[in-house]
Amino acid sequence: MHGKESKEKFVHQVFESIAKDYDRMNTLLSFSQHKRWRKFAMDKMNVRSGDSAIDVCCGTCDWAIALAEASGTGKVAGLDFSRNMLKIGEEKIKRLGLDKQVELVCGNAMELPYPDGSFDHATIGFALRNVPDYQEVLKEMARVVKPGGQVVSLELSKPAWPPFRAVYYAYFQRVLPLLGKLFANRYEQYKWLPESLVEFPDFKALARIMEKQDCFDKVQVYPLFGGIAALHIGVVRS
Repeated sequence: MHGKESKEKFVHQVFESIAKDYDRMNTLLSFSQHKRWRKFAMDKMNVRSGDSAIDVCCGTCDWAIALAEASGTGKVAGLDFSRNMLKIGEEKIKRLGLDKQVELVCGNAMELPYPDGSFDHATIGFALRNVPDYQEVLKEMARVVKPGGQVVSLELSKPAWPPFRAVYYAYFQRVLPLLGKLFANRYEQYKWLPESLVEFPDFKALARIMEKQDCFDKVQVYPLFGGIAALHIGVVRS
């Protein structure tokens, strides 16, 4: 795959095609750990009543919903480029009676359609490695967050301990695509998921990259489950 545009087009096709199975497969493939990791992220964020937030690459909106429920009254935006994913998220939001609080937008993470300093928090879950330029997305997220607010990434990473890393790669690269074919009839799409991690920085490298960006005063990193995933929280520069 060559170039940002071809990557964006391919990833869009992947998520449009797996949307109906996305939630079920996430739970299966992560052994439900993604729910625990998101809860951990919410605990660390300490969202206050009335806070506003945007969930970038919101998918089927689980994190946008968690943000809305934690805020209570604050406006929450969920942005994604996949209409099929947003459609499923919209159904969840309506079912929970949050449709007046949560706004869903079909848009580009590289060009967020909001003015500077619009939100208290900006989150992105398991999607930073899929965007054409993750550093630009982090900067764009920081742009729409108020000074002192938070940019939060919850993402897959790479275990630091070599024996565990070998087992993890074997599962991720060999078993995961087969499970995708068995339970969702999608092999190539789930083969892409481990491939998307190959060139993405591990949690230590991503923390260093964020620290070098001039939009953050402070960056905190929390490796999860031996480094399989990681939470990064950047405080936007005042």
